[in-house]
Amino acid sequence: MEAVRVKLGLRSYYIYIGTGVIGNLGRRMKELACGKKVMLVSNPAVLSMYGDKVKKSLAGCGFKVVTAEIGAGEEYKTLATAGKLYDTAFTSEMDRRSPVVALGGGVVGDVAGFVAATYMRGVPFIQVPTTLLAQVDSSVGGKVAVNHPRGKNIIGAFYQPRLVLADINTLETLPPRELRSGLAEVIKYGVIWDSKLFTWLEEHIELLLCGERKALAHVVRESCRVKAKVVEEDETEQGLRAILNFGHTVGHAVEALTGYKRYTHGEAVGIGMAAAARLAEALGMLPGPDRARIEALVRRAGMPVDLPAGLSSGAVLESLYHDKKAAGGRLTFVLPEGIGKVSVRRDVKEEVLRKIIRY
Repeated sequence: MEAVRVKLGLRSYYIYIGTGVIGNLGRRMKELACGKKVMLVSNPAVLSMYGDKVKKSLAGCGFKVVTAEIGAGEEYKTLATAGKLYDTAFTSEMDRRSPVVALGGGVVGDVAGFVAATYMRGVPFIQVPTTLLAQVDSSVGGKVAVNHPRGKNIIGAFYQPRLVLADINTLETLPPRELRSGLAEVIKYGVIWDSKLFTWLEEHIELLLCGERKALAHVVRESCRVKAKVVEEDETEQGLRAILNFGHTVGHAVEALTGYKRYTHGEAVGIGMAAAARLAEALGMLPGPDRARIEALVRRAGMPVDLPAGLSSGAVLESLYHDKKAAGGRLTFVLPEGIGKVSVRRDVKEEVLRKIIRY
């Protein structure tokens, strides 16, 4: 087991990464001195595989578990789903010390975290991510939210977990598409921060796609270290943290315009990263060979790089302007200058953007 610490003063916490760490959940939570009533939020598929193990760990340390199931998929990341969880928390007599535990992927973590941040103005929150995407990205850093029909993650908060347990064993049960989806966020870290990680991915992508444990543990650890550094410097995205949105501006538009059903989050981010790389090349920021490397790695990870046919440039632009990162009527893009370095641009002309969308 390895530990990565996110250093945020009184809100600091550890990310524990290893095989079988789910079995230590009760002991780790006992160290936090939380209340004894726990709301465990998950979806039916994840509960069937790991629910008993988690409940046994918690019960063995004196916790009483209330289970709350939500649907699997981005379409369940809504205020309606959050409302049902509030009802469960209230009828179960959870108080301000009662922790919410998210067991699952990014949707479970985002919705459970949003509920934890807002129920009784905030209760302890614990993340137990079971997908690669959640382990390397969404479970770390404290962004919690639900979607609005007009945009992704429009309703949310910054609310740090008290603890994150990333069990590599849970990745063995991931469908191949979900494993590939998680690699999009790992590629992102290589582009925005760590050129060595990007090169390592180019050399070992097949091992990751095959689910090799040591390779997966390596990318989870390195991704968490990068994200921890960024979050420590800019917790609420006033500056540096914006670079974590690389690929997400266009990616979120693709998700919204396709009803959150056609693409996984990682696939949409893959399209967004390719679009950002092409835009950077068109602006003279990114050398062509680096743009090609980014697109090639996204393709090798099994994800698309082109916007879906049938989406008009007007519809994409409208969705971009509704993105929460747009400010003062200006779009915000994170664009690569090379592998391992990006900058935030708010001066991209619409005609250039239209060309990239049509491309």
